[in-house]
Amino acid sequence: MLLYQVAEFALLEESFEANTRDYTKLIHFYGKQKQLEDAERSFSCMKERGLLYDQITLTAMIHMYSKAGHHKKAEQIFEELLLLGQPLDQRSYGSMVMSYIRAGMLQEAESLLKQMDDQEVTAGREVYKALLRTFSMTGDVEGAQRVFDAMQIAGIVPDARVCALLLNAYEMAGESQLVRVAFENMRGAGVKLNDKCVALVLAAYEKEEKLDKALEFLVGLEKDGVLAGKEASAVLAGWFGRLGVVKEVEVVLSDLHPNKLI
Repeated sequence: MLLYQVAEFALLEESFEANTRDYTKLIHFYGKQKQLEDAERSFSCMKERGLLYDQITLTAMIHMYSKAGHHKKAEQIFEELLLLGQPLDQRSYGSMVMSYIRAGMLQEAESLLKQMDDQEVTAGREVYKALLRTFSMTGDVEGAQRVFDAMQIAGIVPDARVCALLLNAYEMAGESQLVRVAFENMRGAGVKLNDKCVALVLAAYEKEEKLDKALEFLVGLEKDGVLAGKEASAVLAGWFGRLGVVKEVEVVLSDLHPNKLI
């Protein structure tokens, strides 16, 4: 911290021949520390010195405002970035997409992702995941599926965590059949699904009171050598406890495997 305070003092000295990258590093540092006023002061000083800011400088500002929840300011800086007339890179686009996501402007986020695709710039996995997570948490199945499909078109291979976000969207929407279909499709595609994914299928069946389907699902997994882990077992325990049939189901499940599933 002291090093950057000294650096800022030096940059303010007329005798010090600072360049654009010196100020950018300082802005980036203050942004990481959430010291917005200090970053803004450095940016203003840079402009007063007549230094031309570039894509890297403005992207650092957008990223800072995005993380701080100041979407309007991020949008203003993004407009300045577009006025430079230079092709934008993955980080510049990604920072603005994240700002839209954090502001709850999902349509705008998707639109910018489409613009990136048109410019043959691929967004990072974390950007797609952030948008997918937002759709997932609200049970927006169509939005979640669009983003999931877009990831694959962009060449990003879904892993278990990404798949769990799609399954969660279906589960929240009360679509147990679609949760199961998506689960089986993912397994068929070679994705090594985790216990969270199993738990989401069980939670979807619980929501629709389909105990027979849940047990059928578990039997199928057991035949493939897959046992319910802690999270899936917790869903089962809560469900069976509510039904008052814990002991009976324990007997059934213990017959499936000597170590039991719950």
